[in-house]
Amino acid sequence: MSYYEKTSLAIPSYIFRNRDLSVLEAITVYLHDKKGMKYAEIARLLNRNDRTIWTSYQRAKKKMGVK
Repeated sequence: MSYYEKTSLAIPSYIFRNRDLSVLEAITVYLHDKKGMKYAEIARLLNRNDRTIWTSYQRAKKKMGVK
């Protein structure tokens, strides 16, 4: 993703429908699964550690029952 694409990234509100997921988990799943972003890219975008993003993604998948 280019810098422009990252700065103009829109997050749809429907990703927050699953109330079992935290906001970070929902955003991480959306960006990784739908936008194809890598954990490191998501971490830079959200100003988080890439290990935090990986953990958030794994917890979300576990909550959603996906392996």
